Amino acid sequence: MSLRLSTVILPYLRWHEGGRSAWQRAEQLGFHTAFTYDHLSWRTFRDGPWFGAVPTLTAAAAATDRLRLGTLVTSPNFRHPVALAKELISLDDISDGRVTLGIGAGGTGFDATALGQEPWAPRERADRLAEFVPLLDRLLTEESVTSEGTFYSAHEARNIPGCVQRPRLPFAVAATGPRGLKLAARYGQAWVTTGDPKLYETGTSEQSVQAIRGQAGKLADACDAIGRDAAELDKILLTGFTPDRGRPLESLDAFVDFAGRHAELGFTDIVIHWPIPDSDFAADEKVFERIAMEAPAQLR
Repeated sequence: MSLRLSTVILPYLRWHEGGRSAWQRAEQLGFHTAFTYDHLSWRTFRDGPWFGAVPTLTAAAAATDRLRLGTLVTSPNFRHPVALAKELISLDDISDGRVTLGIGAGGTGFDATALGQEPWAPRERADRLAEFVPLLDRLLTEESVTSEGTFYSAHEARNIPGCVQRPRLPFAVAATGPRGLKLAARYGQAWVTTGDPKLYETGTSEQSVQAIRGQAGKLADACDAIGRDAAELDKILLTGFTPDRGRPLESLDAFVDFAGRHAELGFTDIVIHWPIPDSDFAADEKVFERIAMEAPAQLR
């Protein structure tokens, strides 16, 4: 299978002042999927405009025809499975089955305290995700769900008519630890990684590739443990967080080299950030568009 190229469009632009045109341009450029971050605010963008993921994706669904849409990633930090399931079923219907849910455990950023709680420890984030994902799976596949959990419960929650995509929209589970990888193996249609964060500051490209190879091996082990073929899962690399940082977007050749090295690890999808001036995601727009249009053919 050819390596697919997707993008992340951060929701910082007003819809009528560049937001809509970015999603439409992503479709014109031939990206497989355009994702957005599902945060209440994020890092250096905290003090500027930032819009909600689900309304943004709903608007994008109405403004495009073929482009797949998704989150990278949704987390339990400020979401509840019952409310989220209703929104996802609605979004899947409006987009006519073009939605992928990226989902992960979340972190300790602004989302973790925006509702007034203390940040959850890593163990609690893992505990919550381990309960969140199976319940969301049920909510998206069953007409009525009652469940009593430690963190999340549902009482006769109804989700009729369900998803356009059957049995439900696909989950892309972001994980590197053993518990998250088990969730990806059991519930995921795709697995997402950003690489090893410990290597971001001082690691090398070669060390990063080795670390990601190790992550993919652990995913395969988790699949083997439940009798699933790891080849059934798409494998998605969200770029920008490895030691390579923005270098793959400096030229077409640099990107093809970077993407090719990761395709050899079994990745099916490479995701690059839509250029944002004066940010960590600054890039030459002409080079970015050339990569979008020409790189997939070179990576077949």
